[in-house]
Amino acid sequence: MRILKAQEVAQKTSMSVSNIRRLAREGKFPKPIPLTENRSGWLESEVDEWISNCVRKHHAGGKYAP
Repeated sequence: MRILKAQEVAQKTSMSVSNIRRLAREGKFPKPIPLTENRSGWLESEVDEWISNCVRKHHAGGKYAP
């Protein structure tokens, strides 16, 4: 189990950090895990699952994963 920094998630998803945070607040992306008072991170497995869902939806004719 690996925890990714915001920048690592941005690189992995090709989205900006601000967009990732907004999607997480809206419930459309995995929520970050608080690590300290000022830091948070994402479980790599949850990010990978979200990406897989995007790919599955694309192959099924959809635009993107909710």
